[in-house]
Amino acid sequence: MSPNGVEYGYNSKIEGEVVVSKLDAVINWVRKHSIWPMPMGLACCAIELMGTAGSRFDISRFGMEVMRFSPRQADCMIVAGTVTYKMAPIVRRIYDQMAGPKWVIAMGACASTGGMYRSYATMQGVDRIVPVDVYVSGCPPRPEALIDALMKLQNKIGNERSARGLLKRDQAHA
Repeated sequence: MSPNGVEYGYNSKIEGEVVVSKLDAVINWVRKHSIWPMPMGLACCAIELMGTAGSRFDISRFGMEVMRFSPRQADCMIVAGTVTYKMAPIVRRIYDQMAGPKWVIAMGACASTGGMYRSYATMQGVDRIVPVDVYVSGCPPRPEALIDALMKLQNKIGNERSARGLLKRDQAHA
């Protein structure tokens, strides 16, 4: 009871400092608020990607300001620009070197569909070599569009079944 006669449902002296939640919710909350993007700036979209990290748009509000240029430290590849067939094996190798779980954002018309380039040298979408989670349209897309894509990726991460994958992986190593 409080001094004014109101009864509270929670008593810290009896119940202690306990927080109850689902394991998936905790894991996904941590993952979605600590995405470390790896920029794959291949063309003009890379300038807009750089602008997103600047002070005007400030992706640090979302916990993504740490751009990693090492695939072993990144978990979200942002493919920004035209992917040529000559560059495709390198993009795939970098994706394979990233630790799981990992996500991919295709930024711009060229990364998503090949854009205006219908030639023998241009890959018609990066989704032919890596699985893409979120597509950003535009040529080049504005930084606001990339921020929207990052927020959509956060929502996707928040709805994943994470704990089941961890338990299966632990049982496989036992």
